[in-house]
Amino acid sequence: MDTRTRTIAKAVSWQILGLFSMTLVGYLFTRSFAASGGIALASALTSFVFYCFHERAWSRVRWGRIYEKSPRGL
Repeated sequence: MDTRTRTIAKAVSWQILGLFSMTLVGYLFTRSFAASGGIALASALTSFVFYCFHERAWSRVRWGRIYEKSPRGL
């Protein structure tokens, strides 16, 4: 299970990448950096919150994980 700090750090780095990509996509549609920046910022803030909830929920799911045995068999 990840710590909350790690979850937030992952969310921030992902959102920075998403902010740039959404600004580019928004600019291609609007031809306005102001409009595309606003769209990208709103998207980044919203998806940041949902990403944190998503990561925390999945950190509690055991399905699909592989656990290594400890050297002492504990």
